[in-house]
Amino acid sequence: MIMNKEEMITGFAEDSHTLRMSASKKAKQIAKYFRQERADYEYTKDVFRKLREILDIRVTKKVKKLPYVPTEEEIKKYYEVVWKSKNLLHIIMIKTLLYTGVRVTELI
Repeated sequence: MIMNKEEMITGFAEDSHTLRMSASKKAKQIAKYFRQERADYEYTKDVFRKLREILDIRVTKKVKKLPYVPTEEEIKKYYEVVWKSKNLLHIIMIKTLLYTGVRVTELI
């Protein structure tokens, strides 16, 4: 969320047709209470779970999008282009990927 100059000064932002304090400012207010109690992670998690129950707030789940998996034909075309390029560095990288099962980030 991008705040304008007035919202930065006051700590309030217009959201869903209601006037709300910025999440950062509200977190600072709540932190004062939690510091006094020396709250740990489990306690904080439990408090917010109970708060969601009291306010009847539902946890929304994001739909996970699966990565694109190329077809067998696309993979064959890719390897043909690499082999035909005769770039030794690329060929070594592809062979290392194929024969060792190393992750791409590990190879890099």
